[in-house]
Amino acid sequence: MNNKKISYAEAILSAYEYLLDKYPEVFVIGQGLWSPWYVGNSMKDLDKKYGTDRIIDTPLSESAVTGMAVGASLCGSKPIVVHPRIDFMLYAMDAVANQAAKWSHMTGNQASPSVTFRGIINRGGEQGAQHSQSLHSWFAHLPGLRVLMPFSVEDARDMLISATLSKDPVIYIDDRWLYESKEDLKEIKEKRVSEFKPKVIKNGQDLTIVGSSFSTKLALDISEELEKDGIRAEVIDIRALNPFDPEVLINSIKKTRRLVSIDGSWKNVGFSAEILSSVYENVSPDVFLSKPLRFSLAESPAPTSIALEKIYYPSVKDSVLKIKKNLI
Repeated sequence: MNNKKISYAEAILSAYEYLLDKYPEVFVIGQGLWSPWYVGNSMKDLDKKYGTDRIIDTPLSESAVTGMAVGASLCGSKPIVVHPRIDFMLYAMDAVANQAAKWSHMTGNQASPSVTFRGIINRGGEQGAQHSQSLHSWFAHLPGLRVLMPFSVEDARDMLISATLSKDPVIYIDDRWLYESKEDLKEIKEKRVSEFKPKVIKNGQDLTIVGSSFSTKLALDISEELEKDGIRAEVIDIRALNPFDPEVLINSIKKTRRLVSIDGSWKNVGFSAEILSSVYENVSPDVFLSKPLRFSLAESPAPTSIALEKIYYPSVKDSVLKIKKNLI
């Protein structure tokens, strides 16, 4: 792959192909993996290319599948467990939270599950309350788990590769709303999973807008609208939620003196609170020219009505209006 423009979903597919070609200990397991539509184009024809013994489509058994993958990782394999709807990953929380996240600690680092849990966010389209959650804050709360949320096409590919090759258990969360995004990508260069830290993806000096995954796209869209009125926003993509390194964010706030945090989940005990607290622990309150803002989902399960969805999810227009009002 050399400077070829590909989509976010295709980038995930290319990560699988790279891993399966180069590392025989890698296998993929989960529900709907042989389906031409269930996981979008992100796993197209992998079962045909690599065989059903490495691309394992299972019954609806999230807990059993995830537990088996954790066990396999302790025996030298590098499994990727796919949960096509992250909502139903909750069935597997014992294997994730009580087993994978704890093994290295409990064995004095003599054993660590090299397992990747891929959770896919699905929202909109009248899918309703049980199919529209993100839950990234839940996983970021747990020590022992690395949590990655790629926004860019390059990160979608490279984070999956790094997660799979890491000796630590990793939660890799991708968002279907990003699947059609496209970028020119260079050849794959393996990175350590610890190299993925928050980064500035757009420079500015009037305020800092922080997001992760699809919220980063929303942050960029908001910044473009603000720029029409001469307001130059700096946009930061969080990328790694656990461990979370706030250094880039702190340096940006000291420059712009204003903060907007966008979270694709709910405000209550959400990751935006971690953003704000990390800033206030390291930046004097008198630095701020205006109070920080948080944009998140309404404190309600997701609606099924299209009309209500338009109100439920943060919009660029409403966000811009609130930011301008706060700047005054």
